[in-house]
Amino acid sequence: MRSVTYSMSVSLDGYIVGPDGGFNWSAPDPAVFRFWIDEIRGVGVHLLGRRLYETMLYWETADEDPSLDDAMLEWTALWKPLPKVVFSTTLTAVQGNARLLSGGLAAEIERLRAEPGEGEIAIGGATLAVEAAAAGLIDEYRTVVYPVLVGGGTPFFPRDERRVDLELVETRTFDSGVVHLRHRVAK
Repeated sequence: MRSVTYSMSVSLDGYIVGPDGGFNWSAPDPAVFRFWIDEIRGVGVHLLGRRLYETMLYWETADEDPSLDDAMLEWTALWKPLPKVVFSTTLTAVQGNARLLSGGLAAEIERLRAEPGEGEIAIGGATLAVEAAAAGLIDEYRTVVYPVLVGGGTPFFPRDERRVDLELVETRTFDSGVVHLRHRVAK
């Protein structure tokens, strides 16, 4: 059965965006960007909330930008064909290799787990992850922790007051001080 992962960049104090909605503090150095490229190779389908989808739309046409370096072109070549499911009640259409759903996250995850396919089911976006976590559908939490305190904003972890025990699977420290942590939900 395909696993469900929730993976995003996060500040040391636990936020994916700061109080102003910005995340420029998470601009990856080349080694971290290479890490993200390697991570996306293991994804079979990406589930996104509206805000993250709108942020990631850049990559649908980024390969038309002649100033992109080889790593960015490689990311674009992996991202564009990746199947995506966008959950939104306000969008009326999506672009690229994406389809739009207005609800039914748990049913969609169960459907994706049941169908044959390679790669993980990745969740992007805190709001979507809160719903998946509350339903007990996340198998792994992957944080790429940046050495910055942003003081508030959108938290990475759901605040549902439910204890979830985790097992550390992997750590990796980059020269820039960024740390990747991979935790599996304890069974």
